[in-house]
Amino acid sequence: MKTKTIRQAVEFPTAPHNVYETLMDSKKISQFSGEKAVVSRKAGGKFSVFGDWASGKNLELVADKKIVQSWRASDWPEKVYSKVTFRLTKTKKGTKLAFTQTGVPSEMVRDIILGWKDYYWKPMRAMFLTF
Repeated sequence: MKTKTIRQAVEFPTAPHNVYETLMDSKKISQFSGEKAVVSRKAGGKFSVFGDWASGKNLELVADKKIVQSWRASDWPEKVYSKVTFRLTKTKKGTKLAFTQTGVPSEMVRDIILGWKDYYWKPMRAMFLTF
């Protein structure tokens, strides 16, 4: 199966700690996504978001700096996982999130690119602007 890599960068008007906590907190993900989320806060722990549409495992967690997860969507071929890395860097205006997702099935790339933008970055930004 052919796969591709997705790279995105987004800036949030808040501290790296707040972005990290939002990505690792079940209630906060549920709040911005409008769907059930269950997220372990431990390396090796499992997560599921968007009512089990996406799931995986935490591979590496560095508080306020980096999250690495195995990640798959429920409509992907069975046992196919990608690797997602969120890197957080403090900026003058808040936090830069550098995002990389490797191993995305080629036929899913367009939908996944739009999904991160529409279902993660936009609602997260809106949530931080309402604090």
